[in-house]
Amino acid sequence: MLLENENRKIVVGITGASGSCYAYRLLKQLRAADISRDNIAVIFSLNGLKVFEYELGMDALKEISKNFKVFDNSDFMTPFASGSSYFDTLIVAPCSMGTLARIASGIASDLISRTADVMLKERKRLILMTRETPLNSIHLENMLRVTNAGGIICPASPSFYSNPFDIESLISTVTERILSLSEIDCSGRYEWMGM
Repeated sequence: MLLENENRKIVVGITGASGSCYAYRLLKQLRAADISRDNIAVIFSLNGLKVFEYELGMDALKEISKNFKVFDNSDFMTPFASGSSYFDTLIVAPCSMGTLARIASGIASDLISRTADVMLKERKRLILMTRETPLNSIHLENMLRVTNAGGIICPASPSFYSNPFDIESLISTVTERILSLSEIDCSGRYEWMGM
């Protein structure tokens, strides 16, 4: 049974891979989709916080802290660290290869990897927006392991069907795909209708 947007409870993990712009755009779109501030949790890994500030600046970081509930990556006392919580989706955007490896191996050493473990064991939605190139066989094997466990690997691969006209519209081709995979209704999403 699909939940209405306002009843969704989403966690967004932001790790140290380059691509903070994806997380920033995704969070704006989640808020625009009528999901309550109280139902969107944000977790930065240590390197994710550093990369986010480096790529987008302190103002963007302050905006996230002001508009969303941000949880410490070492805090295992959060609701979504337990399978009994009502959080239904974890999106890791961007997802570093180190985070992917921990999730694929079942190593719940921080809140992001623990939340991923919870999503997999409870058969809830886990989406990893991987951001790396090129990929080695270890990366590919880890992606396969997560996929076989029920997660979704959605690489940060922009599409060009919609003729994106600026960097934000290009970023949106990825974040809108993530929203679609999350079954979150968002207005204005591009849909391929053929030629």
